[in-house]
Amino acid sequence: MKQIFSTVIQFRGSHEKFGYMQGLALKESLSIQNRDNQWKVRKPRFVIDLNETKDAITRFAPGIWDELCGLQEALKWPMEKVLQEFGGYRVDYTKSGCSILTGDDYLIRNYDYHPKTYEGRYVLYQPTDQGYAIAGPSQRVTGRMDGMNEKGLAIGYTFIHRKSPGDGFICCMIGRLLLESCANIDEAVAMLKEIPHRHSFSYVVYDKSGETRIVEASPRAVAVRNGDICTNHFETLGKENRHHLNDSMRRTAILEQEKGHLSSARDAFQLLNSRDKGVFSELYASWAGTIHTSAYLPKQMEAWFALGGDCEPVKIDFAKWLSGEDLPIEKITGEVDTDIPFLHMDKGADWFQK
Repeated sequence: MKQIFSTVIQFRGSHEKFGYMQGLALKESLSIQNRDNQWKVRKPRFVIDLNETKDAITRFAPGIWDELCGLQEALKWPMEKVLQEFGGYRVDYTKSGCSILTGDDYLIRNYDYHPKTYEGRYVLYQPTDQGYAIAGPSQRVTGRMDGMNEKGLAIGYTFIHRKSPGDGFICCMIGRLLLESCANIDEAVAMLKEIPHRHSFSYVVYDKSGETRIVEASPRAVAVRNGDICTNHFETLGKENRHHLNDSMRRTAILEQEKGHLSSARDAFQLLNSRDKGVFSELYASWAGTIHTSAYLPKQMEAWFALGGDCEPVKIDFAKWLSGEDLPIEKITGEVDTDIPFLHMDKGADWFQK
């Protein structure tokens, strides 16, 4: 078993200062060194247009552009490189897993992906200029894999495919845009219909109303449905699905069978996080191993987080944090059954070797 960690980052202030702080912390980090090596093997399949990217970001969440400017100032990089790494617009994405279950005041999410992409940052950010405060794990620094904002909107997403990509945002930046700018599921659904999508993903949005919307989004179409289970296939936009759906269907069937027996958020969390229940995955080499399990309880304004399986989650009282009380922890730890290096903590987390 491999010991892993996520650094807890807490910041209150403007987006530009937040970006600058993050840039200083990243400057000599293993994450940056490993990403530089990854680009030597995997060339970008997109073109950076600075003005187009700025227009796209500021249309939905202008504070994020200020955050990117702060990163650029600290890292002393050309803005094109900042956007390539952290801009979240027109960036390629590969296969992954992920499972999401919602219920009575909870959204539980397994994040299934490859260790060489995981940057190990759990971020609580309260802006003083614009946008909502957010708690959740980051991806590509500015993006969010899942999270909850100060209004109680919680989100997560699941991968469908990357066939025939379009000009648009990748999933983790879409997650950030939703949390930054939307107060409830209606606003989130409206944004998901308007925003340009690079690839095909399902976005699950949940709020204090207790209602869930699953938004199936591709570069070609967006469809909205009700539901409380989401894995890695579309139910409405069926023609967009991949051909190999057995594992996605299997996890859906387990969640459908077990959800009636769940009496609490804790039960739901254990269903997804337990290694022996059939939803947690250890297929790390196949880009589909469960790295973390997140839970968001909007009515209680509480977030739970665990790295690896069979865990007691770290519980974060987001309401207290929003009132100014910082968390007393600097790292969240866990373990996973793999020897694959992690982006943020191991040398050699590149693509020179599988």
